[in-house]
Amino acid sequence: MKKHPEHLLDDQSKISRRGFLKTSLAAGCASGFALMGSGAAAGILGSCVRTREQFDTIISNGIIYCGDGKAPVKGDIGIKDGKIAAIGKLGNSCDKMIDAQGMAVSPGFIDIHTHTDTNLFQAPLGDSRIFQGITTDIAGNCGDSPFPYSDEYFATKKDTLRHGYPFWQDIDGFYEALRKNKIGINFKSYTGQGSLRSAVVGDNNVPATEDQIKKMCAILDKEMEMGSLGLSCGLEYAPGSYASDEEIIELCKVVAKHNGLFAIHMRNEDDHVEEAISEAISIARNAGVRLQISHLKAQNAANWHKGPNMLKLIDDAKASGLDIAFDRYPYTAFSTGLTSFIPLDDRQGSNADILARLKDPVKSDAIGKYADSRIKRLGGPQNVLIAACKNPENAAYSGKNIEECCQISGMDTWPMIRHLLITENLGVQIAGFAMKEENLKLFYSHPLCMPASDGSVYSPEGELGKEIPHPRSYGTFPTFFGKYCRDEKIMELPEAIYKATALPASRLRLTDRGMIVPGYWADIVIFDPATIADRSTYQQPHQFPAGIEHVLVNGDHTIEKGKFSGKLNGMII
Repeated sequence: MKKHPEHLLDDQSKISRRGFLKTSLAAGCASGFALMGSGAAAGILGSCVRTREQFDTIISNGIIYCGDGKAPVKGDIGIKDGKIAAIGKLGNSCDKMIDAQGMAVSPGFIDIHTHTDTNLFQAPLGDSRIFQGITTDIAGNCGDSPFPYSDEYFATKKDTLRHGYPFWQDIDGFYEALRKNKIGINFKSYTGQGSLRSAVVGDNNVPATEDQIKKMCAILDKEMEMGSLGLSCGLEYAPGSYASDEEIIELCKVVAKHNGLFAIHMRNEDDHVEEAISEAISIARNAGVRLQISHLKAQNAANWHKGPNMLKLIDDAKASGLDIAFDRYPYTAFSTGLTSFIPLDDRQGSNADILARLKDPVKSDAIGKYADSRIKRLGGPQNVLIAACKNPENAAYSGKNIEECCQISGMDTWPMIRHLLITENLGVQIAGFAMKEENLKLFYSHPLCMPASDGSVYSPEGELGKEIPHPRSYGTFPTFFGKYCRDEKIMELPEAIYKATALPASRLRLTDRGMIVPGYWADIVIFDPATIADRSTYQQPHQFPAGIEHVLVNGDHTIEKGKFSGKLNGMII
């Protein structure tokens, strides 16, 4: 079993044993209590007595995992004004006592790659996130964010409402709408390169002019000042895929100036995945930006053998001085739109433009040949699952794979796909079973890898409950801890918690979250390592996991004994 890779914590966020004790002692003296070292705590936690302090909440009788990957200790956590105030033996001087009953007490999980975005207006609690212990969601990934919009487009929308709030143009307006709406989880977003390019260059496959690149850089610079984490790319999707490396490098230089993060869904994740990794590394190196490779994978059986070399490319880049890491969801099926079976050049323009190509017999035939080749590389139509269809005439196809859809309809594979794309106005989500379990274990064993859902906020209630999302939106972290940590034993629990908390916090430059440390925000999840498990399935995804008893967000008890307390205490971080 691997030791915890302490050196991987960024210098800004890393807290050494000596440094932590020094900080804790200073905090203890200021508050009138003594902190005594505890060797069993691996230098992280101590024994403290605090008799005069009145806490808002005390978490007692738990096994405390600080988040840095070291061994846990038994103890209490005192919370005051939303933050962790003390750790040790704290008595019962508090307004509220939470009995952890010997369960794991961990920092709240940080999902570094999500597509939560505007779904949070429909499910402000963050149902599918908070019930699996996620206290912080990072959105705007894969080049797609609900901002910025061009001046021209915004002029047509500025007097309208979006999710009940004035239509926004930039990240500042989006954040403000979420603040007014109130949210149950912490939230922050990237600026999507595809959305940015659409606003300035448009949706067609044309090179950006020098002036357009300058304009995109100026908008991104402003977005960073407003609180964007950085830039995300989705180079398998239009229109972001139409950008040259040189264009992306110029944008990433802006991100580097702000010490932000560049998250990339690479141009290819199957036949040319190694070349795509090299391209991502080259862009980051030339821009001087920190790199986060999104949902690292080798799709299709012909590429499964590439896993070890993919990691070697990343290791070599790290060794050469590049600040690099990657994330991955714990499932062998990806999720994307059915439009991925349309060649990139044929995804140009508006939905009407794309639908016109699908309806044109000559162009449709050419697109069908591409789609059939994709299906073949995926291993056949049985490996592609159709999510919920909104058109009532397609209800029989929801939750069925394409082979089953063909059997129901009597159509061949491409006519079936074409029918769904046209009748659903291109809005069909799929799950593709294209990855190898052994590679997933290999990636999670790597010290630079962290779990991330690539999912979104959903709720069993309301309109979102009618959809059939990938189960990763409900079960990523329970699957990571229950299956890969507990059952598969590919890592010990302290390291697994580190990968879900302090490691993503360090990537995001969150200096007061991701660890259980005095002075940090009290984002805390209490779970049973023996029973934590995903209940969500591909056919019935709207099911909350088992084994997670309590979740606190900014010190507020949001999930109490597995039920929502009624409190929305998330914030834009």
